[in-house]
Amino acid sequence: MAASRSGRGYGTQPQRRSQRQYTNTYIDGNVVRHIQEMPGRDTRRQQRSRTSVKTRRNREKALHITMPYVLFLTAAAIATVFLCVNYLKLQAKGTTYRNQIALLESNLNTARMANDNAYEDAISSVNMEEIKNIAVNELGMVYANEGQVIFYNSQDGDYIRQYGEIPEE
Repeated sequence: MAASRSGRGYGTQPQRRSQRQYTNTYIDGNVVRHIQEMPGRDTRRQQRSRTSVKTRRNREKALHITMPYVLFLTAAAIATVFLCVNYLKLQAKGTTYRNQIALLESNLNTARMANDNAYEDAISSVNMEEIKNIAVNELGMVYANEGQVIFYNSQDGDYIRQYGEIPEE
């Protein structure tokens, strides 16, 4: 008689239980178990061979492309390239126009600032008291009296040219 693994004495044979336990954990390295395939079932190899037959048939069909189909694909490719090139040209034009507009706006702002500065210099250089003094003392101008101011209603606009005497009412 042989000694049992359980360490019990001779003559007592415990019931053998499967020492193999399957877990759902991942085992890495050279201790990975290989599951034996059961006979009578489709194996992956057979499925692959079926798939490869389908693939082979599709490849054979792809080899029989007709000339009109090739011409259609060629025309579609040429049209696509043409549209892409034109799109890129238009995009480049748009970028150029935006750059030109930005440059012109910059020039306009510079001109406006120069104009505003010149206007402010002209306004600040004018002394109204000096002009009044020259008009009254040197040119002999006087202020208008109450009877000398005549109000006139014009229907045309703000500017009036007088070619003759204004009638008194």
